[in-house]
Amino acid sequence: MAVTAEDLSPTIALDGGRKIRGNLTQARIRWMVLALVLGFGAVGGRLIQLGMVVPDSTIEGQARDVITATRPPILDRNGLEMAVDIRVPSLYAEPRRIIDVEEAVAKIRTVLPDLNETWLRNRLTGDKGFVWVQRELSPAIQERIMRLGIPGVEFLTESKRFYPGMSEASHILGSTNIDNQGIAGIEKHMDDDNVALLQELGLARGNALAPVELSVDMRVQHVMHEQLVDAMSRYKAIAAAGVMIDVHTGEVIALASLPDFNPNDPKTALVKDSFNRITAGIFEPGSIFKTVTMAGALDSGSVRFTDQFDARFGVRFGRFTIDDFHGKHRILALPEVYKFSSNIGTIRVMQAMGKDNFRAFLSTMGFDQRVPFELPEMRLPTVPKTLSEVGAATASFGHGLSVSPLHMVTAYAAFVNGGNYIAPTLYKRTEAEAEALYRRVIQPETSANIRALMRLNAIGAGGSGSQMNKEALGYRVGGKTGTAEKVVDGRYSSNKVTNFFGSAFPMENPRYAMIIMVDEPKAENPQSGTTAGWNAGTVTGRIVQRVAPMLGIAPDFSPIIDDSFVPSAYR
Repeated sequence: MAVTAEDLSPTIALDGGRKIRGNLTQARIRWMVLALVLGFGAVGGRLIQLGMVVPDSTIEGQARDVITATRPPILDRNGLEMAVDIRVPSLYAEPRRIIDVEEAVAKIRTVLPDLNETWLRNRLTGDKGFVWVQRELSPAIQERIMRLGIPGVEFLTESKRFYPGMSEASHILGSTNIDNQGIAGIEKHMDDDNVALLQELGLARGNALAPVELSVDMRVQHVMHEQLVDAMSRYKAIAAAGVMIDVHTGEVIALASLPDFNPNDPKTALVKDSFNRITAGIFEPGSIFKTVTMAGALDSGSVRFTDQFDARFGVRFGRFTIDDFHGKHRILALPEVYKFSSNIGTIRVMQAMGKDNFRAFLSTMGFDQRVPFELPEMRLPTVPKTLSEVGAATASFGHGLSVSPLHMVTAYAAFVNGGNYIAPTLYKRTEAEAEALYRRVIQPETSANIRALMRLNAIGAGGSGSQMNKEALGYRVGGKTGTAEKVVDGRYSSNKVTNFFGSAFPMENPRYAMIIMVDEPKAENPQSGTTAGWNAGTVTGRIVQRVAPMLGIAPDFSPIIDDSFVPSAYR
């Protein structure tokens, strides 16, 4: 029988299967696309969320940029390094990443046994982000701890300040704390000026900052420090200090104060009496202040270089009489008043000037305010606002007021440089820059007279600077001694004194001024004494004898130089 097309079953079922499978595939694709969209959306949302979170880049609240920041090297005037940064590893932990605290404690203490076990366990426990364990370790210790393989314990490389000269310039440099931030001396001044800002902005992180050049000459600094150490031993003194400045620029060439400290170990600065006596100590200066009285009186025109003064008898104030230590008790010419360090004669000179004019001159010289200077360790002087008759008398020879050695060296520089006051500085300064800052305090003629008086005291018979001159022959040093009795139980003690020597050299054309202080010295031998000429004076001479050649000053033993500006009649 024949089969026709109408008898065959239709293929609708086959077409329907394809559609169903096609629809199913499309549905799966749609679901897959939806899943991908949702997945990417979740990931994108999380990324946005994470992007909005500020990561904790601090360690115990301190930014890593600050921790890893560097400081500029400090150089002396000749380019010698005085302070540099070295890179050291510091150990920190992330407690939330530590798996076994007890194991971590035990392992760390095998390398760092000095760490307290309880303290360390507390540090490593909890969910804190970062905590310090121990800072400023050696590379060898870093390697040993890394070999322990403790999860959550890492190292951060930070900067540590190092001072090659150790304690030699400690009171100039100061020190830094464990975060490499200046806490004293020129280091603190640098931070107050601009270094701290660079660190805060992250600009000092791993960058080589431009060196800071100081005015200090480490050759001279070494000699001064060495001689002060010797003085404390030689004279069994409780302290000693010294400062030298360029009289034309005000640059500090050397500054030392003993007892001092090691800036590589800042806690040594906390030892009793290790403060900076040059800037933060104020003292009754004794007879080195007579130079101030002479300068003021000569410049006022009240007295002349050739004037004479009656020093036969002590000066009475009520029931008190002021006399001379080793008085000549005769009429003295003004140069003799200075050379023999006559208290009586100095009072007469001040009285000729007038006590009010004398007090005004002290203000002119800046004795009643801080010296403008970079070091933060400064102290206000103690100078009465008004002077009574007896107050002016004692002040004329350096008692009844207290000033710093920095005040005195700044004044001496002005007295010998032609009469211009220039504030001292620890930074390099040219003469042209200094001249723009000059403030005239005395006339050039007065300055010439003061130079003659200071040199006369060194070479004249009976001058208190003769011991100094023996040590510094050929370098034409002039100066003045000062022996100030210390106040003990409310009264002046003749057994405890603070001695000073103020000087300048070479006197025919002064370039440097210096103040040396020796506190409570004893006699070096039975033939010597305890007044300033025997200790502060000889220390001055020994320093000049060694540093003058370094500073380009050649010795000259010709008497012609002294004859040119020191009147022979008063020698």
